[in-house]
Amino acid sequence: MSHQTAPRRPLPLRAEVRRQLRRRRTRLSFGFLVVLPLLLVGAFALGSDDSEGGTSFVDLAQVGPANLAVFAMFASAGFLLVVLVALFAGDAVPSEASWSTLRYLLAAPVPRGRLLRVKLTVALATTLAALVLLPAWSMLVGLVAYGTEAYQGPTGEQLTWAETGLRLAVAVGYLFVSLLFVSSLAVLIGVLTDAPLGAVGGAVLITIVSNILDTISPLGRLREALPTHEQFAWAEALQRDVEWSGMASGALWSVGYSAVLLTAAFVLFQRKDVLS
Repeated sequence: MSHQTAPRRPLPLRAEVRRQLRRRRTRLSFGFLVVLPLLLVGAFALGSDDSEGGTSFVDLAQVGPANLAVFAMFASAGFLLVVLVALFAGDAVPSEASWSTLRYLLAAPVPRGRLLRVKLTVALATTLAALVLLPAWSMLVGLVAYGTEAYQGPTGEQLTWAETGLRLAVAVGYLFVSLLFVSSLAVLIGVLTDAPLGAVGGAVLITIVSNILDTISPLGRLREALPTHEQFAWAEALQRDVEWSGMASGALWSVGYSAVLLTAAFVLFQRKDVLS
């Protein structure tokens, strides 16, 4: 009796993960995240102690490993992480087009919806890995550089190590959700263009414009609808009494924008003429 093997699922997720991990831009991105805490420690060592006793994240960065991790997140959330997230998501589809492999993938055949889902899933997984790596590695660097002092907040609150670990997990989770907007925007632009730099740069540019608009106080409550208005609300998770309103609002807006952007991306990709 003959045995029929089940057909292989086109574009398996594991294969796409391996491809992404082998790419130079992925390795360089994670390499920079590894170097960043070392650069911060070196900068603090070369600088003066004029800020000692201050009440900002930078003033308290040398208190202990948790404070260094929080400052690394604070310093990179506004731009560096935006660039990395846009790179992971925006480069996914256009890179295949620029290599002239996209049409061959679709002729494999790989359903267009599945191809975009796999690319998006791997991009989001890479983003989450980067967001976990930065504070985790910063904590290890801080342990060597600054000892084992527990977290101390700008308003004088102190958290135990158990509390700090849980609060940092909440902060990372919120950062991931808030950056969904950037990922979704980069995917949509990546569907519309065959230029990887165009997708990445477009997503970063629009995010910067949102940040600029957020500084215009005459806009009043309209600023609350901007996707980056609550980008630093994760810091509220590190207070003695967690304030959830900012994170809830930021998460809802980010998820809402992402749903619209990703829906548009999938619809347009289904209709796109793939020539490369």
